[in-house]
Amino acid sequence: MDNKVELRVLNISNSQLQANAFALVLEEVNGPRQLPVIIGSIEAQAIALKLKGLTTPRPFTHDLFVTFAEYLQTRLTQVFIYKARDGIFYSYLYFEKEDGESFKVDSRTSDAVALALRFGCPIYTTEEILSAEGYIPEVEDEKDESEMYCETIESLKESLSQAIKDEDYELASELRDEIKRIEEEEKRLNQ
Repeated sequence: MDNKVELRVLNISNSQLQANAFALVLEEVNGPRQLPVIIGSIEAQAIALKLKGLTTPRPFTHDLFVTFAEYLQTRLTQVFIYKARDGIFYSYLYFEKEDGESFKVDSRTSDAVALALRFGCPIYTTEEILSAEGYIPEVEDEKDESEMYCETIESLKESLSQAIKDEDYELASELRDEIKRIEEEEKRLNQ
């Protein structure tokens, strides 16, 4: 694949298109284009927690998967978003075993990104997908820090509500503390 384009996670925000969904925005590493991917709340929570450097007292499924892969002496080397159809993105996970054997596994893109963040591996797509599904943000679309702050707090509050609904009180406590820390930091910076 000589037309691979590397992406990185830019942010996660509430989806304007679907209720109870989030927009994962990936951006081109060496360019201006962005690729929005609609994902569910659980995957958004897993990605947001990793982006914020938060750990949970009990492992999420993606963390459990990393532990399992490490036990089997296997590592994720890259994620490749290979197809987009009707707003759904399809990805491959490329693994390599300690003995050099490599293999790929089909995956939902939201799970693939959550795993890529945990393994620290690159995310790629094709030039065709990025051209067809991506966009270049206009200057007025760029968010200032206060807008990013509002999205981050809103995302954490929704994750907190979901954790309470799931009766995951340890995670809820961590999210509550993180929200409080961010709000206090914002107040301190605005004084």
